[in-house]
Amino acid sequence: MNLNLTGKRALVTGSSLGLGEATAKLLAAEGAALVIHGRDKERTERVAREIREAGGSATTVLGDLADDTAAAEVARAATADGPVDILVNNAGFYRHLSWAEATPDEWRDTYNVNVVSAVRMIRHLVPAMRQRGWGRVITIGGGLASQPMNTHPQYNATLAARHNLAVSLARDLKGTGVTSNVVSPGAILVEATKELVTHIGPARGWGDTWEEIRPNAVNALIPNDQERFGEPDEIAAAVAYLCSEYAQYVSGATIRVDGGLIRSAF
Repeated sequence: MNLNLTGKRALVTGSSLGLGEATAKLLAAEGAALVIHGRDKERTERVAREIREAGGSATTVLGDLADDTAAAEVARAATADGPVDILVNNAGFYRHLSWAEATPDEWRDTYNVNVVSAVRMIRHLVPAMRQRGWGRVITIGGGLASQPMNTHPQYNATLAARHNLAVSLARDLKGTGVTSNVVSPGAILVEATKELVTHIGPARGWGDTWEEIRPNAVNALIPNDQERFGEPDEIAAAVAYLCSEYAQYVSGATIRVDGGLIRSAF
């Protein structure tokens, strides 16, 4: 299926690795010109280089979106070669903390990085989308927004805020030709996920090797209908659909890509 992204320019925040990298590469393969964003120059340039080597178009921009001035510079650099038509708010972070460990400062830092950073990019880039009458904003959320765990509460809460802001934005964009939607991943097997599970697995009796730990971790942490972790490309595909002309009638929606982890009919 041709998603008709040729001629569109996309900024994927936090696209120097993980879900962002997979998303950027798929959008590029569908014809979009990519702006690869990160804070590590070597990783960011590697992703852009690999896109170009595969026949796609990609430039890079570096900056910390948690800072007002730096975020403004990222937006300026991202639009230096043309307007941004697609904004994927992917950048974010979490630390695996208990309620006792998650201090107020940790809550503030996590909210700033995971929520306010997305707001900064929306404010910088969406007004021009309105003027042009076309645009896509896709926010990466997560199932913990609606079914939070007892751990890393500061992260769970920011996911809920990301879902909420995306729907509020969709209502504000009524009639403009610009859409705002959420892709909500389950547990996706990026390097950070594997490192965490491998670290905690032996103490929880899941085994000592990755082959032993992996199925037990799925059963203990993320029991889902597919009985496995998700893959980054599966998230990227959902994002790509929402970027396309085929999704013009999709507004304020959440597409869950979690193997059936979130067990709700609505």
